[in-house]
Amino acid sequence: MNRRFALPLVVLGTLTLASFAQREASPAAVARIQKEVRHELVMLPYLTVFDNLAFQVNGYDVTLMGQVTNPTLKSDAGNVVKKIEGVEKVDNQIEVLPASPIDDGLRRRLYLTIYGYPPLQKYAMPVLKPIRIVVKNGNVTLEGVVDSDADKNLVGIRARGVSGTFSVTNNLAVAK
Repeated sequence: MNRRFALPLVVLGTLTLASFAQREASPAAVARIQKEVRHELVMLPYLTVFDNLAFQVNGYDVTLMGQVTNPTLKSDAGNVVKKIEGVEKVDNQIEVLPASPIDDGLRRRLYLTIYGYPPLQKYAMPVLKPIRIVVKNGNVTLEGVVDSDADKNLVGIRARGVSGTFSVTNNLAVAK
């Protein structure tokens, strides 16, 4: 008698899992989750100009990416995103950059060279700086958004001129 009920339960369980896996998020739900994830990430207390956080929303799943200088920031980002209503899974792929006094000195020099240069000081005004300076083992990656191609090129030139910089990857986007 137990076998007679076992088969329908297995079939029912399989159908339930299949329908759960196929559950699609509406465009409105995805837009809401994106907005809330962005808000929660920029509100993190230890986020600095030397951290780069990015994310991707796929239905109800969120993938966190980027690089941070503070290991606590990686776990904090994952924790705040998990609490967002509708988020079912968080894949935290944020890289924690290695601690290095040499890289720390390079970060300070890059910050002063970029944000201290009069034509670029307009980017230093917001609380969240639009130009992110990521340094890993002397290699520099610039992320964020600037107003023009001229500003993008100027930031890249300024960064390449800082002593101790091995390479500069300029991923700055130009606002439309």
